[in-house]
Amino acid sequence: MVTVQSMPPRVAILGAGPTGLEAALAASERGLAFTLYEASPKVAGHVRDWGHVHVFTPWDMNVSPRARAVLGDSAPSGTETPTGDELVQRLYEPLAESEPLRANLSLATQVRAVSRDGLLKSDEIGTGRRADHPFRLLVERDGEESVERADVVIDCTGTYGHPNSLGDGGIPAPGERAAADRGRLDYHLPREQRHLANRTILLTGSGHSAQTAARDLAELARHAPDTKVVWAVRAPDPDFGVVDDDPLPARESLNRAALELAGHASPAIELRRGRVTEAIRARGDRLSVMLRNGALEEVEVDHVLALNGGVGDFTLYRQLQVHECYATAGPMKLAAALLASSGASCLEIPATGPETLVNPEPGFFILGAKSYGRNSQFLLSVGWKQVDDVFGSLLA
Repeated sequence: MVTVQSMPPRVAILGAGPTGLEAALAASERGLAFTLYEASPKVAGHVRDWGHVHVFTPWDMNVSPRARAVLGDSAPSGTETPTGDELVQRLYEPLAESEPLRANLSLATQVRAVSRDGLLKSDEIGTGRRADHPFRLLVERDGEESVERADVVIDCTGTYGHPNSLGDGGIPAPGERAAADRGRLDYHLPREQRHLANRTILLTGSGHSAQTAARDLAELARHAPDTKVVWAVRAPDPDFGVVDDDPLPARESLNRAALELAGHASPAIELRRGRVTEAIRARGDRLSVMLRNGALEEVEVDHVLALNGGVGDFTLYRQLQVHECYATAGPMKLAAALLASSGASCLEIPATGPETLVNPEPGFFILGAKSYGRNSQFLLSVGWKQVDDVFGSLLA
């Protein structure tokens, strides 16, 4: 159970994406004072970035009972799988404009850091007295910084904004930053691909984003036949996350396309297994990339798509006592509870209970995809259960 003041706690929710919006609805439902912070000018900023991509789950799995109660008959439903843009337009924007949320949104507001008034990370270890000091949030709006306070902080910022680097071991390869600064390297799926037509692209990663890119680039090559893709993956024998008897047809279709492309279904796609990126440098108007699989090999490309997943930003709460999993960067108790589900489909991830979300830092919670240490599509029904667990523990 979380210790809070006798008055109803002031709640700060960081990130107005799917989980943050759900947490805000839960706070409103319980009559709590809350502020929902979003760094983008509009809600669901990260979803807008990949708005052209279809999710795997249908509308009925993306609209929570809480959201449906707020939106009523206008809430989308059915078995179709929406794009990110459709999620924003038909679900997230209407929620943001609804009575429970619109007065409590703080848009275009970046939360830079979270700490406690008067305490450092090393103070009051195990005493329980950290809860007597309100959280101190450094926020930035319109280039101006200020401090705001809360009794409870819920981090729903996710992993999308912190992609893994291209280089071996997840750190930047020599020359990577320079390539990114020149606009020759992307860490997310580009909305427009016309600039890649009839070019040679290095694609790294084997997850769903990389699979989507490979499928889209193979289609692009049908109309722009000089388009070539060197698809370098770390695993010597990638399985692309295939789920037996997959209950999500859209995911099954993507996995099947990836396996076909790996088997040379498109002359534009050349899969190179067991490769890591050693270095990257400019060579005229192109890029020279050194790949390694025991020995070094050089490929010359025009552009790089480094789609290697991501991890949450722990620097946000560096001064808090957060017990973070050394492997996933999610809450340690939750990570331990999920060990038994290692390798399971997202549909099979269990709800693990409120005790797994509690940190040594009272009143601080990490929810959503960030809590699972994943950059893949997060099963929202599990996220909804996490939200209920948190608010149930707060008001118990």
